Amino acid sequence: MLNPYLHVELSLLSFNERVLNMAMNPKTPLLERLKFLCIFSSNLDEFFEIRVSGLKAIAESAISAEGVDGLTPSAALEKISERTRHLVQQQYQVLNDEVMPQLSKHGIEFLPRSKWSNEQKKWLKSYFKREVLPILTPIRLDPAHPFPLTINKGLSIVVDLHDPERDDTHNIAVVPAPRALPRFIRLPEELCGSEYEYVYLSSIIHANINKLFANVEVLGCYQFRITRNSDLYVDLEEVEDLARTLEGELPSRLYGEAIRLEVSKNCPKRIINFLKERFQINNDFIYQVDGPVNLNRLIGLGDLVNRPQIKYQNFTPSIPNYLGQHNAFEAINNGDILLHHPFQSFAPVVELIRQAAADPDVLVIKQTLYRTGAESVLVELLCDAARAGKEVTVIVELMARFDEQNNLATAEKLQNAGAHVVYGLVGKKTHAKMLMIVRREHSKLKRYVHLGTGNYHQGNTRTYTDYGLLTCEKDITQDVHELFMQLTTQGSNPQLSRLHQSPYGIAQMFIERTEREIQNAENGKPAKIIAKINGLSSQSIIDALYRASQSGVKIHLIVRGICCLRPGIEGLSENIEVRSIVGRFLEHARVFYFENADNESEVFLSSADLMPRNLRNRIEQCTPILDNELKSRVIQDLNNYLQDTENAWLLNSDGGYIKVIDRPEGGFNAQKNLLTEHAESY
Repeated sequence: MLNPYLHVELSLLSFNERVLNMAMNPKTPLLERLKFLCIFSSNLDEFFEIRVSGLKAIAESAISAEGVDGLTPSAALEKISERTRHLVQQQYQVLNDEVMPQLSKHGIEFLPRSKWSNEQKKWLKSYFKREVLPILTPIRLDPAHPFPLTINKGLSIVVDLHDPERDDTHNIAVVPAPRALPRFIRLPEELCGSEYEYVYLSSIIHANINKLFANVEVLGCYQFRITRNSDLYVDLEEVEDLARTLEGELPSRLYGEAIRLEVSKNCPKRIINFLKERFQINNDFIYQVDGPVNLNRLIGLGDLVNRPQIKYQNFTPSIPNYLGQHNAFEAINNGDILLHHPFQSFAPVVELIRQAAADPDVLVIKQTLYRTGAESVLVELLCDAARAGKEVTVIVELMARFDEQNNLATAEKLQNAGAHVVYGLVGKKTHAKMLMIVRREHSKLKRYVHLGTGNYHQGNTRTYTDYGLLTCEKDITQDVHELFMQLTTQGSNPQLSRLHQSPYGIAQMFIERTEREIQNAENGKPAKIIAKINGLSSQSIIDALYRASQSGVKIHLIVRGICCLRPGIEGLSENIEVRSIVGRFLEHARVFYFENADNESEVFLSSADLMPRNLRNRIEQCTPILDNELKSRVIQDLNNYLQDTENAWLLNSDGGYIKVIDRPEGGFNAQKNLLTEHAESY
């Protein structure tokens, strides 16, 4: 029988392929196509920094056992190299043959050096002398000047020199491009034939490279970029001060082992071999690209040009009317509130904390923070509350990947304001999304909570789809209190009456309810499971779903990224459908639905994906939706995604995805439909 498990890294690479398809799709607005090309680059960076570097370490170790999908780590790396090379070629082909020519028709151009006018050359020469030259550090290599340390993902230029006065007729220099400089520069409008004309920083350096090396012939200069292993290793059992240790470890991320080399397409083989030897990179992970090697730095272009006709239309997230008619606490007392972002605004959550910070009857605010962004209104409000004398406790997860620096700064800011800052349980990331407010009402203390599937990051709530539940239901708020007590006292898993918690509790809940659906199916009763998640790689969960499928349970999985389950295998998973939605917004909500036969169906919102790291090694929460009206709303949303024909992909039994074909009467876009339902405009 076909191996029923898929390789994690190859599954994640397949998701990146679906992101790239958004850039290739002519239905996607033009500037959004460029944005998706940049997102693809950013995703690929992290894929190499974390996934490929980890797989490479396993392949180079003594471990040579066959992995999932019948692949050894070395074989998986070969497959990754082959598929990635094809995807990168597609990426630059779309950029050069479609996106850039069409941007030019809309008055947005990136000018190569061959198209600079004399006036533009003069201006750019002055710009180089004024803005670039003072902060460049060109390094000509010799025994006294070895190859400089090139930082992770930093743009550099390798220069091929010829010096007749040296014994070696060819020698090399390296010019790191300062990160403080923009990667593309707008030319003054009076010098342009189009409204928006830009020049790459690398082109400006290239045009003026002779000014850096006097009396030496420059034979050529070529962009390159190194991607390095960025996984941090901190032995938590040996650490006494996690914050201080992490501060010391973060710089090492810039100079980890080289994993990938990107270099200009026109770079001579001799120079590539020099770089290959210098960075000890295998040929499989050297990519010659036909364009800027740091493509993701173009992502800000859409904010710089006034071209609404080639962007997604702006929309205003809606706010339920009843939230505007009462203060936040009165509104929650009137019944549970469910917010679906970005279709509904995150503002009510911010307003709840704002009111809590100023309310003299509020005594305590507790919150978990995983990612907040560099400038967070929520963090400022928590600081205000602490300065106002309220007991503010914040669980800050310092090990949130690539947000460690921000979170260290957030922790320091909160501590300086008088808040209690805790870093969660040793060895377990705190990934739960919880807010609890304790308020004195009629001489008694009452708790209000917010439980979310996404981070408390206002920027993300405009681009990620997530749910947030506001409630003062007694059992749920008591459970949240118990979870906060666990996090601050380093206790074991508490006994909860409504919520489920990782490690282990969420997996146990999911498997128990799956077994119940199996029993219902075997007894001839209706049985169905719908799960909307970002990743599925837990073998125990996959095995439970296979058992359910064999028993006749109908299973619909909406999995954005990694999915190691194979659907449609006869006798094993023919009752399982797996679809991935990749559209305007990043699907991020985690939702579990169990039909539960003759009883009330159950719906859960969770911070956890169905992956080993979430189910075993993190603190996560999963909450039931108790209000029947809200439960029906979530089920309707799930069915909405199951009808999508514009942004949906179906997973085959062989591990490949096929695009869902639009209906003859017109496609259905789940995200657009939700915007129409909830927002003021699309």
